[in-house]
Amino acid sequence: MKKIKILIADDHSIVRSGLRTLIRGSREFSVVGEAADGEAAVRLASLKKPDVAILDISMPKLSGIEATRLIKQNHPEIKVLVLTIHEDEEYVYQIIRAGANGYMVKNAQKREILSAIRSIVNEEPFFSPGISRLIIEKFIKQSKKQDDIRPRQRHLLSNREQEVLELIAHGLTSREIAAKLFLSVTTVNTHRANLMQKLAIHDMAGLVRYALEQGMAKTPA
Repeated sequence: MKKIKILIADDHSIVRSGLRTLIRGSREFSVVGEAADGEAAVRLASLKKPDVAILDISMPKLSGIEATRLIKQNHPEIKVLVLTIHEDEEYVYQIIRAGANGYMVKNAQKREILSAIRSIVNEEPFFSPGISRLIIEKFIKQSKKQDDIRPRQRHLLSNREQEVLELIAHGLTSREIAAKLFLSVTTVNTHRANLMQKLAIHDMAGLVRYALEQGMAKTPA
């Protein structure tokens, strides 16, 4: 079985060591590089071509936000998972705009980190449960302050496609959406592909941004 290649970037050696031990403990993954600053993370991403780059936000030389932006610009196929102490919604807003595929806080359980890696490799965005509400609230506020970014595109979506898009914005996987809407996973994936085509969006993070900017995700009760 081909292993998922992981790049770890954090300025604290103890964090890198812990992640390395966790990742190497699974047969699914392999660590192909480690960086202690943002510049090294960008350089290693180009050199090692990992499947997933796990980045902290607060790093010397180049922040995780800037490193994410450069990695996604140069290698859009690389998935970026942010692992940080910051729970401020403004950081979440910035890192999603930079192109990150997932955002977790460092108090996450070990199994949650592995689950996050699997999710983003499978094109599913992943956010720690504790900050999902912050993400939705932040983007709803932003959408109320801004003009519709793609006002003429939304009418192209069918009612079912809008339902799927709203659930994507809430962080549900294709399997979870299928169960909730009584559809097959294949049908959900077809709706997702149609959404990307109609909206001219090319990744899951883009779909989440669009849905939230349009106010399509209601804040959970």
